[in-house]
Amino acid sequence: LPMRLAENGTVYRNELSGALHGLTRVRGFTQDDSHLFVTPEQLESEATKVLEFVISMLRDFGLDDFELELSMRDDEKSKWIGSDEFWEYSTNALRNVAVASGLKLTEVPGEAAFYGPKIDLKTRDAIGRTWQLSTVQVDPNLPERFELEYTGSDGERHRPIMIHRALFGSIERFFAILLEHYAGAFPVWLSPVQVVGIPVAEEYAPYLDEIVGRLREAGVRAEVDHSDDRMQKKIRTHTTQKVPLQLIAGEQDRAAGTVSFRFRDGSQTNGVPVDDAIALVLRAIAQHTLVDTADQLV
Repeated sequence: LPMRLAENGTVYRNELSGALHGLTRVRGFTQDDSHLFVTPEQLESEATKVLEFVISMLRDFGLDDFELELSMRDDEKSKWIGSDEFWEYSTNALRNVAVASGLKLTEVPGEAAFYGPKIDLKTRDAIGRTWQLSTVQVDPNLPERFELEYTGSDGERHRPIMIHRALFGSIERFFAILLEHYAGAFPVWLSPVQVVGIPVAEEYAPYLDEIVGRLREAGVRAEVDHSDDRMQKKIRTHTTQKVPLQLIAGEQDRAAGTVSFRFRDGSQTNGVPVDDAIALVLRAIAQHTLVDTADQLV
């Protein structure tokens, strides 16, 4: 121990039709479930690793304003199962984990599951709305019901504790939160189309096809706009679609082996050698950079 099992499982809830709302409240969704089986002595260290994993992952997605809620039992003991010793030990362990994180902590008596306390992580999006995301839940009940045991260092049989954790919660709901947070203007690594090539005239499209082909070989989601629209219409279309990087090329670029970058805010960087341009794109993806302006692509 610890023994860690995880799956992405489809979950269904018969929500009332009036409660359904976009991707944030649906009847069928995918949950990243994990059950971690630990000894009582491992509870605090394992919960710490889970919370650190959660925070690191969410920061990778560009979320960085977090707070924690510790859901505990209240004094009405008939609502809860398990011994006083278990509740005190597990609640203190989660409290220690939450305090050590340095995040704002709110304790909420009476909101625990009937079998154990939990930590909920909440985040605020770009316009200040609060969303509940990840959960770290202590559960001694299922190991008891399934009669799970391990052999301790004393040679005796003991019952493990289970930690249930969901990093995203609902994956669909998480992406809804990302859509709201970025208003669709994703960092390059998350954008459905990362780079679009726009020729000044159709005769320069083969030049961009070659560059985009190199990007695609490197795993970049890139394409060339071969539509009959004029260049300005193409720029407007892809700006509206919030494609982060537009590559524009004309006669001067083709002759010099360069391209021009155009960004979401309308700024532009001209005359970038093709090899350098590809390196800049790959670096922005690898570093999870949000690129809206010319000075953010470095």
